[in-house]
Amino acid sequence: MTKVTLDMDTFKALASDTRLDILRTLDGKKMSLKDISYATKLNKATLHEHLAKLNEAGLVKKKEREGHKWVTYKLTWKGESLLHPENTRIVVMFTTTFIALWVGVIQLIWYVKGTVTNFDYTTLYQNGYNLKSGADAASNNATTLPVFEDIGGSLPENSRLILDSDGSGFNILYQNPMFLYIAIACFAIFTIALCLSLWRLWENKTPKL
Repeated sequence: MTKVTLDMDTFKALASDTRLDILRTLDGKKMSLKDISYATKLNKATLHEHLAKLNEAGLVKKKEREGHKWVTYKLTWKGESLLHPENTRIVVMFTTTFIALWVGVIQLIWYVKGTVTNFDYTTLYQNGYNLKSGADAASNNATTLPVFEDIGGSLPENSRLILDSDGSGFNILYQNPMFLYIAIACFAIFTIALCLSLWRLWENKTPKL
């Protein structure tokens, strides 16, 4: 279980069963003085005194709406952490979970986009590639799209040819598999971390004080 450090004011505020009962009553809620009084069976004067001590210790905060007489009370993060010590750890776990998801999505996008290198037929011809029979090697203006010999065999793994729509050349699209592996690993981490976070959140619902 996560350790919670108590200062002197907090320790004094918790040295009362009544104030502990008030904290439990406010757990996950925002309540008025009347609502708290009804739930705890305490008169408003006594309740106001206890709430003042809890407020001084930083366990409860009150909110007054401007122009309204109503005052509501709720637990601070410190107060919630006393009842649910795992809160901070759960927040960190959820943060890690969604960072893993974000990184995985980015890696998958990079994999799908790949690295595109553009080639035109003239450049390839000048660099020693021969046109297949039926293509006009001299003018490079064949009615059918010329395809160069050995292009397929010279392509790196995980890459493919994409012909330009106007027939002026083609692109070589290379998709780095490392991006895909990282994306899969991130999605696996996301799934595991999400399950653990939800389980921790469920277990942490019950007040520990």
